[in-house]
Amino acid sequence: MATCRAEYEQFLLVMLAEDCLEEEGVIMLYDASILNSPYIPYKHYPKFNLDNLTADECLVRFRFEKDDISRLADAMRIPEKIVCPNRTVASKIEGLCIMLQRFAYPNRYCDMVSCFGRSVSELCYIFNEMVDITSLRHGHLLQSFDQEWLQPNNLKKYADAVYENGGALENCWGFVDGTVRPICRPTKNQKVAYNRHKKVHAIKFQSVVAANGLIANLFGPVEGKRHDARMLTMSGLLTQLEQHSHAPDGSPLCIYGDPAYPLRVHLQSPYKNNNQTDAQKAFNTSMSRVRVSVEWIFGDIIGHWKFLDFKKDLKLGLSAVGKQYAVAALLRNALTCLYGSTTTNYFYLETPTIEQYFQT
Repeated sequence: MATCRAEYEQFLLVMLAEDCLEEEGVIMLYDASILNSPYIPYKHYPKFNLDNLTADECLVRFRFEKDDISRLADAMRIPEKIVCPNRTVASKIEGLCIMLQRFAYPNRYCDMVSCFGRSVSELCYIFNEMVDITSLRHGHLLQSFDQEWLQPNNLKKYADAVYENGGALENCWGFVDGTVRPICRPTKNQKVAYNRHKKVHAIKFQSVVAANGLIANLFGPVEGKRHDARMLTMSGLLTQLEQHSHAPDGSPLCIYGDPAYPLRVHLQSPYKNNNQTDAQKAFNTSMSRVRVSVEWIFGDIIGHWKFLDFKKDLKLGLSAVGKQYAVAALLRNALTCLYGSTTTNYFYLETPTIEQYFQT
């Protein structure tokens, strides 16, 4: 028990030294660990071996089919050996599975000890290292339009699919929306994080979802009080659309958002006037119907990675909340590439393979 306690104390001191935690956060976590974290003899459990889990266990724990976990690790180009700042070492398969299980449900690290045969501090180090590796290597996939599946010929296919499935616009390939993610009430700057509309402390993200079900662009996090139109300006998304949102013949393509967004060549929104004509009402109705696909994806992120829906664990200053959400979005895209999604099926579109998606 003394060894486990010493490891945890050392872990907290490292986090404080690296400015990952504030002093009051260290004190809070130390006090909570004394009260709530009984000693778990992790050395009594066998080391992790994916082959020892059944296909059903893998799907429940990790959200991916057992046969696809190695494929995912290779596609993401995870290093063969994960080396953490405290010199804890894990294989790429173990590191990936630790990250996936942590995201899959609001597990406490002590709940994961029996599966991985590791101490709480080791699991925490490995999870954070995997989030950092994934963010550094693939975060650009949620920022850049310079990807094969976002080239003009593919954007035109997405626009055609939206129109063929009832959308009034013939040139709309995707949808933009802001999402509010509740967090634990901050100890500082509470007003900045408070979202009056949802009545929660939160951070916000702006997402662009293509008609094939993949998240094409993710901006954030920003303070929970920010308006969607302000996020649009901050993100520079319109400039990117001007450069990349075109059909092969050069004609402009657009994305569609709710009434909070301004009307631009590459960004369309509903008619806002009170005395709408029948044609305007029909336009709004048709685009609203296909726009629901964005909400499906947001629901899918939280549905698959329930850790992000457990706001008591999402503390500003104590965890990289924004980075974790972005990594979860990448993993949601990985799931879509492998298994499709409700959005993909709705528009009858194909996605790139998982290797094609992560190769950029």
